[in-house]
Amino acid sequence: MKNSIVNSALAVSFALAVSAVSMNAQADMLAGTDVKFSGYIKVDAMFSSYSDGSLGTQSIGRDFYLPGLTPVGGAKESTQFDAHIKQSRFRFTTNTKTEEGDSITGVLELDFLVTPGGNERVSNSYVPRVRHAFISYSGWTVGQTWTTFQDVKTLPESLDFVGTTDGVSFARQALVKYKTGAWEFSLENSETTITPFGGGGRIVSDDDSVPDAVVRYTHTADWGHVSIAGIIRQLKYDDTVAIDDSTSSTGVSINSKINVGGRDDIRLSLTTGSGLGRYVALNTVNGATLDANGNLETIDSTAYSVAYRHVWNAKMRSNFSYSSLSVDNDVALTGTSATASTSSISANLLYSPTKKITVGGEVKQATREIESGADGDMTRVQFSMKYAF
Repeated sequence: MKNSIVNSALAVSFALAVSAVSMNAQADMLAGTDVKFSGYIKVDAMFSSYSDGSLGTQSIGRDFYLPGLTPVGGAKESTQFDAHIKQSRFRFTTNTKTEEGDSITGVLELDFLVTPGGNERVSNSYVPRVRHAFISYSGWTVGQTWTTFQDVKTLPESLDFVGTTDGVSFARQALVKYKTGAWEFSLENSETTITPFGGGGRIVSDDDSVPDAVVRYTHTADWGHVSIAGIIRQLKYDDTVAIDDSTSSTGVSINSKINVGGRDDIRLSLTTGSGLGRYVALNTVNGATLDANGNLETIDSTAYSVAYRHVWNAKMRSNFSYSSLSVDNDVALTGTSATASTSSISANLLYSPTKKITVGGEVKQATREIESGADGDMTRVQFSMKYAF
C-alpha cells in the first residue's frame, strides 16, 4: 500500500514536472510574439425559390449563391428553406518583432463552407477548412491568401458569402507576392478548367507547368481608391493518350471604391479577358474548351459589378448591388448547354444594436441563361445574425 502511494506520488510529480517544462518551452517559443484570436459567429437562414428546378440537399448553392448553379430547364418546385452556421470564421494572427526592427506576421483562418461531412438530420456537424495560411515579412507574402488579381476592398457588405458574385474576380490560393509602394507582383498556383468538345462535365487538368503571374497597381486618394491588375497564365491539358496542348490566357481587372458624402460609397469592378475561367464568378465558365482535334481554345468573358452603400444612421446601413457575367462561347465547341450569361441584383438592410453584433435581411434575384436561349431564375430571402470578436 505504502509503495503504491509513493509510486502514485512520484507519477503525479513527474507529470507536473513535464507539464511545467512544456509550459516553459511554449513560453520561450512565444517570447516576443503577440498572438491575436479573432473572427465571428454567423447564423444564416434562407428561403430560396427557383423558376426551373431546385438544388439537391448537399449542393453548396444552398449555402451561398453560385451563378453557375441556378437551375435551367427543370420543373418549378416549392420554396426551399436552409439554416446553417458555416460562414462562422476563426482567425489566428501572430506578430513577431525581429532583432533588426522588422516584424513577421502569420495568419491562419478557418471556416466551414464547401467541405465534406455534416448533414441536417441530427448533428449538423461540419468540417473546418483553411481559408488563409500565410506569412508576411519585409514586403513579401508567402502562403495561401487572396489572389493579387482580386481587389477585396471593393466587395460590398452582404449577407451572401460574396455578394456581387457574377461580376468580380474571387479566388484564394498559394502564392509568393512582393509589394513595394503601390505595386504588387505575384506568382500564384495555377489550375486549368476545360469544357470537353461538344459540352459536358468540367475537366480539371492539373497539368499546368508554370505559375500564374499577376501584377497590380493601386492609387489611393481622399476620394477612395482605384486599382488595375493584369494576369497572364498558361492553360494546359495532357491526357497521356491523345491530347497534349497548351495555350496562353490574359486578363485585366479594374476596381474602385469611391467615397460619397460623409459615409456612403460606390464600389465598382470590371474584369475581362481570354481564358480567365476560375478567376471570375466562382468558375461559372471554364478557361478553355477542346476542339475536335484536341486543341485548347480559350473562352472570352467579361464581368462587372456596381454596389452602393448607404448609411442611414449610426446603427443602420444598406447595400444595393448589381453584377453580371457575359461569356463568348463558340457553341460549335461548347454545345448549347454552356452558360451564356448570369446576373444578380440584391438589396439588404443591416442593423447593429452594438458594434460587435449585426442582424439583417437581404433579397437577391438572379438569372442564368444558357446558349440554347433557355434561362432560369432564383429568388432568395436571407436573414443573418453575426457576432464579431
